[in-house]
Amino acid sequence: MAGLKEVRIRIASVKSTQQITNAMKMVAASKLRKAQTAIIKLRPYAAKLREILQNLSASVDNSGDNPFSQERKPEKILLVVVASNRGLCGAFNSNVIKMALNLTATTYERQFSQGNVGLITIGRKASEFFRKRRFNVVESHDDLFDRLTFDNTSPLAEKLMKAFAAKEYDRIDLIYNQFKNAAVQRLIVEQYLPIVPPGEPVLPAGTAAAPPVAKAEADYIFEPDRETIVRELIPKSLRIQLFKAILDSNASEHGARMTAMQKATENAKDLLRELNISYNKARQNSITNAILEIVSGAEALKG
Repeated sequence: MAGLKEVRIRIASVKSTQQITNAMKMVAASKLRKAQTAIIKLRPYAAKLREILQNLSASVDNSGDNPFSQERKPEKILLVVVASNRGLCGAFNSNVIKMALNLTATTYERQFSQGNVGLITIGRKASEFFRKRRFNVVESHDDLFDRLTFDNTSPLAEKLMKAFAAKEYDRIDLIYNQFKNAAVQRLIVEQYLPIVPPGEPVLPAGTAAAPPVAKAEADYIFEPDRETIVRELIPKSLRIQLFKAILDSNASEHGARMTAMQKATENAKDLLRELNISYNKARQNSITNAILEIVSGAEALKG
């Protein structure tokens, strides 16, 4: 009977876990709807604004009037790593962290060895990982996901622009998960600054790129003038691009968690089936042994 008791305890434990994972799946699905709606609404606007900005900035001389398009030798690098505050979302966080580690070990190996690679982490999982390993974490913004709005992300975009304009960094990259659907997230390494000229951005080998912007001739009527409009558009566009990346990551997190909890619920269901079979076999064996003992005792009394 000790074996039966042990199996019953395991069955009760798995049932409890199944209820928890199913509830977490439903919560993630509810949050995903809101996050998915937000990123889908923002994408067309962000893509068009980026296209206009790239066409305009490409036609402006790389002078002090347009510091965000200045190409410099990448000696000082800043990586903005967007993860999440919570786990239980499959490989969502580990993929972003692995990509950041891969960049420091390959593309920016020389700069990293010289201590010229800084990190800004968004999400507690990334912050804890890199701080424990004594990486140069410049700032952590784990509270952005508590209230994810454009106004809350804009100050970070302003800091990135000021740091690049002041030549504190020669290149700033964003590392995040782009939302495709609930089951698929694409890992993105996107050059944030300097502004990428029209066409595909240059990315490390083996990484997914943001959707390329086709080359097009800028055919606009400027009022008051091209340079003034570029100076006004650049900060707005860069704030939008950062907000879009964080929204993408937020939707991807909920999609990854929903998928992970769905798989966990299905695994618990399979495990319950196996445990019930084991329990029935053990119970049948126990009953058979009891019957044999009774029969043997009866036969002994007859003898």
